[in-house]
Order: sequence, then structure tokens, then C-alpha cells
Amino acid sequence: MYNIAIISGDGIGKEVMDACEYLLDKLDLELSFKYGEAGFDCFNKNGTTLPEETIKIAKNSDATLFGASTSTPGQPSPIINLRKELNVYANIRPIKSYKGANSLRDDIDFVIVRENTEGLYSQIEYGDENKMIAERIITHKTSERISKAAFNICKKRGQNKVTCVHKSNVLKKTDGVFKESFYKVAKEYPQITAEDFYVDAMSMYLITQPQNFEVIVASNLFGDILSDQSAGLVGGLGLAPSGNIGDSNGLFEPVHGSAPDIAGKNIANPCSMILTASMMLDYLGEWEVSNNINKAVEKVISDGKIKTPDFGGDASTMELTKAIVKELI
Repeated sequence: MYNIAIISGDGIGKEVMDACEYLLDKLDLELSFKYGEAGFDCFNKNGTTLPEETIKIAKNSDATLFGASTSTPGQPSPIINLRKELNVYANIRPIKSYKGANSLRDDIDFVIVRENTEGLYSQIEYGDENKMIAERIITHKTSERISKAAFNICKKRGQNKVTCVHKSNVLKKTDGVFKESFYKVAKEYPQITAEDFYVDAMSMYLITQPQNFEVIVASNLFGDILSDQSAGLVGGLGLAPSGNIGDSNGLFEPVHGSAPDIAGKNIANPCSMILTASMMLDYLGEWEVSNNINKAVEKVISDGKIKTPDFGGDASTMELTKAIVKELI
């Protein structure tokens, strides 16, 4: 029996989570769901974007599934705060070509490992009417931790290269720490090639030679931006899952946001959420089930018969979900 925390959030988060639950219910697994609130709708109801009860539910679960949340003016991000509460320091974002999707190339298969707890996402800002200051915190300890996570993921995937992304030519102290920590850890993995690029150059290389990358490690903001850019290489955010992993917790969320412009229309692509659930099952040790879900998604996408509007079709969220379930069972 796995105890799973379900936090749908708002916007299309609720729709893609309903689709995901529909699929999970069809699996031959014992899954027990407990529900928590978060996001804009939660703030309007409870006066907070992330209630203590939701944090408690997540901490007491084997893993947490998060849908999406709309930004609430003047309030902290619930997903960023939940990551901190669970100490899930590694944000893992796979980028993979699918036949039938609008991919730049058919041989893209890399993963971005993004540091989750520091950088500009520390959310420490202050100032006066003349200027505002945001603190960018980078430590050796955390940089080494995320670098080790990247090298271990490279080993697990059977790949051979880890690329560090930074801007140490300008941010000499903070990104200097990140780069230095990366190469210190790299010495522990002599069988894996270690390289580094400035973030601006990396942005170009992801467009011109994405097939040459395997595992990319970056600080919080750089990793966030590059992963959205990379999703565009393989068909968009509808195919962009992610997992947040720590030493004792796993929090899984699709990369896409709450998309309020299409919320409530039942046309959101559920694949990112379903692939995110697959990552969760892999984390829980259900590798065969996880792999079968990935194959089912890939089959439906490659067939191209049932597509949501972001893929040029007119299928609903649940129609695409049911097609994936049919392939799965």
C-alpha cells in the first residue's frame, strides 16, 4: 500500500489531476490518496496558499502529486515553499523526443537536474522606493549535493556525461562556488565526462545541438528557464514531467503552470501529469508499471489519432487519458 498525497491546486491542475487519478485507479497497485489544498483558490478560501495541514499530509505520505497553482499577488509560491518544507533539493526534468510530437529532432533524450533550495528562489527580497534587492544564495554544501545527484542520475540512466551550467564569468563568487563544487564532485566519478558552459551559450547549444547532452545540472533560476526552453524542443509543456527528490521525500509535478486561459475547458494535455505520475512510481520502486505508462503515452502520441489542441487536435483531456489507459491495460 502506498500513501499518496494529492494536491490539485487550481487552473488546469484540477483537470489534469482528475485524469491522472483516473489512470492510477486502473493500475494493479494499492494506492491510498489523501487530499490537500494549495494555490490561489486555497488562498481565497483559507487565507494562505499552503496550509499547515497540506504540509502535514505531504510529509506523512510516501510521495506527493501536485497539479498546478496560479500565482497569488503578494503571497509566496506554494510549490516553492512545499519543496522547502519537504527538503526536496533536486528538481529532475526529463526532456525526450516523441514520435508524433513536434520535436526539433527525434534523438533528444536528456535530463535537467535543477537545484531547488537556493539561488534567487530563496525569495529573500528587500529595498525601498528607489531600489529592490534580491539575494542570490549559493553554498558549497548545496552545490555539491545537487552535483552528486546529477552524477548519480547519469549512472542510473547508463549515460556518460554531465554538463554544468553557470555564469561564473559575471557572477564570479556565487557561480564560482557552483562550478568549483561541480568539479570537486566530478573527481568522484572518473568514468563520467564532466563539462561546463555559460548559461547563455547553453541556451544556444540546446537549440543547435540538443542531441549532444545527457544530464545537465544548474542552479535554480537557470534550471527553470532552460527546462522550459527544452520542453519547446520536444513539443511543448504538455510533455514535460518533473520530480522533486530529497533524502526522504518525493514531490512530483508537471512543469506546466495552471494555464488559466484554458482552465475549465477540459482541453489541457494530461501527458505531462501522467508522465509525472510515472516518475513517482519509478521513485516508489514500481519500475515495470512506470515503464509501461511511458510506453502507453509514447504509443498514443506516435499514433497521432487522439490529440489535444496543443498538438493540433480536438480531443478532450479525458479522451486522451482514456486512450492512454486503453494502451496500458
